[in-house]
Amino acid sequence: MPTEILMPALSPTMEEGTLAKWLVKEGDTVSSGDLLAEIETDKATMEFEAVDEGVIGKILIAEGSEGVKVNTAIAVLLEDGESADDISAAPAPVVTLPAAVAETATQTVPATSAEASAAPVSRDGNRIFASPLARRIAAQKGLDLAQLQGSGPHGRIVKADVEGASATAPTPVADAVQAVSTPAAASAAPTVSAGPSADVVARMYADREYEEISLNGMRKTIAARLTEAKQQVPHFYLRRDIQLDALLKFRGDLNAQLQGRGVKLSVNDFIIKACALALQSVPDANSVWAGDRVLKLKPSDVAVAVAIEGGLFTPVLKDADMKSLSALSAEMKDLAGRARDRKLAPHEYQGGSFAISNLGMFGIDNFDAVINPPHGAILAVGAGVKKPIVGKDGELAVATVMSVTLSVDHRVIDGALGAQLLQSIVENLENPMVMLA
Repeated sequence: MPTEILMPALSPTMEEGTLAKWLVKEGDTVSSGDLLAEIETDKATMEFEAVDEGVIGKILIAEGSEGVKVNTAIAVLLEDGESADDISAAPAPVVTLPAAVAETATQTVPATSAEASAAPVSRDGNRIFASPLARRIAAQKGLDLAQLQGSGPHGRIVKADVEGASATAPTPVADAVQAVSTPAAASAAPTVSAGPSADVVARMYADREYEEISLNGMRKTIAARLTEAKQQVPHFYLRRDIQLDALLKFRGDLNAQLQGRGVKLSVNDFIIKACALALQSVPDANSVWAGDRVLKLKPSDVAVAVAIEGGLFTPVLKDADMKSLSALSAEMKDLAGRARDRKLAPHEYQGGSFAISNLGMFGIDNFDAVINPPHGAILAVGAGVKKPIVGKDGELAVATVMSVTLSVDHRVIDGALGAQLLQSIVENLENPMVMLA
């Protein structure tokens, strides 16, 4: 029977997306791994691959459609011997539950979660990604998808994974209820509600000329996450001035020697390296908040805020403490370029324990950055400015001084620990040669 192609979840937090462009048309034959469409998430435009073979029988969602919910049918795939006439007759896949389970589910699951069967979950509540054809075959054979290892893209369970598998013991009633109820809770979209309603605000400015700008997916996500961060994360702030003259001289000497290789290091490259090494020197600060516990990371994975049109990305430089300055510089340029083109994959902007936001290039002296959960801290970097200082000999001098502010999650890092982390960052930047040792 015809198989529905569902709107995929291209990241763990994706709940809806825009079907930007179809790369196939009705009547095209596709195989596993073929590109079907380009889908815009709140962060990036990504290509969606086929996980089964067949013929595109009907496209249900037109390209350019916005707000398409995850697991919504977007097209119909026909198997060998099927035709477009079979589409209207094909019933939607359903999950049949024992009467006792069905009664319980009716009492506990909202009516809007009826389609939740399209996204089964494991016993620990994590979503199981499987193609519709694989789910149908598994249901026919009595297979528990939670027991199978997917070989498709991103671990998705496909037809080949279930055809040779043998049936497992029946799932307990409680698990069956959970499989229905969990996706319904997970599908609740983040809300952005603060202050007066849109209608109230519009009436306030009814006699003034203005342009109304609808929120795209990225702005909605930024609004929801940063509102959550400021309301739920107990921030505190640590501030230091850093003298940059030694770093600027060292950077100039290095760039002169690296010119033949086409490498030009920026001050930001040194800041990334300094923070990565500091997380190793103060390992207890290399931590993230995980709801009811703290996760202490071993590698230094540093996120860096990159401004793009309409929002920002925070690509993550993994194992930054292990990489040379030139390697960090090249990787940062690549990530920043693809971020501006919205071509980053989810694994490239998710994770990390620490972030850097640098507004110094815009002439900002200092500012306080908002922590991006679950990170433990974020460093706000201002501009390097010539200022009078009192030297070690007590004489007045002029130095290039950069102001930084470390925003810290008090649930993860206490004041003294945060001070140690910031002190280590300052020492690395004021003595840049030690970062090469």
